[in-house]
Amino acid sequence: MKKIALTSLLAVFAVSGAHAANVIDGNPLYMPKAGHAYSVTDLNTHSQAGRTWTLGEEFGYGISDKLAVMAGADFTERSVENTFDTYAWDSFKLGATYRALDMGAWKADIIGVYNATGLYLNRPAGDDSKWFDKDATRYMWTAGVRAGYVANSWTIAGHALYNYMNTESFNWGNHGLHAWALGLDAQYVICPELNLVAGVEYTGISNDKYYMGGIEGRDVTNAGKWTGTFGVNYNIDATKYVGLYVNGTMNHWKGEEEAKQVEKGWGFEKGFGIGAKFGIDF
Repeated sequence: MKKIALTSLLAVFAVSGAHAANVIDGNPLYMPKAGHAYSVTDLNTHSQAGRTWTLGEEFGYGISDKLAVMAGADFTERSVENTFDTYAWDSFKLGATYRALDMGAWKADIIGVYNATGLYLNRPAGDDSKWFDKDATRYMWTAGVRAGYVANSWTIAGHALYNYMNTESFNWGNHGLHAWALGLDAQYVICPELNLVAGVEYTGISNDKYYMGGIEGRDVTNAGKWTGTFGVNYNIDATKYVGLYVNGTMNHWKGEEEAKQVEKGWGFEKGFGIGAKFGIDF
């Protein structure tokens, strides 16, 4: 009898954990169910440029319970002048997530993303830069894993991503930028309507030199940064949520001019970034 009761309890726990990862409430292991679509709209700024806002939109679809695809775009500043007419739809991405492990509360995903930045599809008057210009546009390929544990009231997940960036879509030369992103994210559910999220990520560049788009041999030895995020999500209902967030950055690649970046050790960027999200599953 004790064995049957214990087995039943574990089964209930596993089902409740798996259900939580399919609810769009800011859970770091969220994945849409088969036949479900989702949309996440994100308005944010970072501590490095507190007055520069980015509007992001991500749309995804669950092909099956194990496979989901997504597309996204960012509307952001394209120059240091920071006036509204310098903003543009600058970044587009396509990606897929495969749930390689789904054992009750334990989850593990394989992730792949293709991202193009510097497109400037709506250019200010008088700007003669070309769309998809090979020197201005950056292409980044991302591959990695995400794994974690989903309990009834909390989730913890880690990720490890490899990024390769260069000009032109399939330029695999040695002058590209190689970087790693390692992070940890967590969620704590206070009640059905409210949950807290927090995360930390380290991004490090493997190169010693940086080339691309007319930049020749810039020293990026040991370049990297830590980014921390904390937020509160409110669940409007089981398929909609809104969230408010703050973020801060500690950088290891600092300099007064971008073209003359020099290593000055670790330092916190001034101020904090803020952001808001709206997510819906349908």
